[in-house]
Amino acid sequence: MSMDHSALVSLINKKIALLERLVPEFAAVEADRSVANGNVAVCILDPQGNIYGRLFGENKIRQRESFRIAWIKASQVWITGMKTAKYEEMVFTGQVNERTYGISRPDFIGWEGGQPVTLEDGTILSIGFSGFRGTTDLAIVSKAFER
Repeated sequence: MSMDHSALVSLINKKIALLERLVPEFAAVEADRSVANGNVAVCILDPQGNIYGRLFGENKIRQRESFRIAWIKASQVWITGMKTAKYEEMVFTGQVNERTYGISRPDFIGWEGGQPVTLEDGTILSIGFSGFRGTTDLAIVSKAFER
């Protein structure tokens, strides 16, 4: 059984607050900080298509770009149910027909950083994070959503 909407919103807001506390820790790594100078973003879609998100940093233009990428990552996960980069790999190796999900090759994100996260009650959130290296985009969300 999935949680009610208000409980889900509360949980998502708590996780976004946790991400906010984690950003400086992850931005302390030069290779990650150099991507967007700490101007990162998260985009979360719930199963019903409600969108949640947050921009972090000081540069609104760079935050906007990070969120645009986070949105593309999250929405691709929401449509396919697969991590970004993994989906593209499956299409390019013939394991999935690209027409199955209606995302054409020019619209593939291709980068890591989008992932489905299953909550304890079975609710699946589609989450995109952008502004660090792709593996770090995955890691910060995984850390925030640890049970």
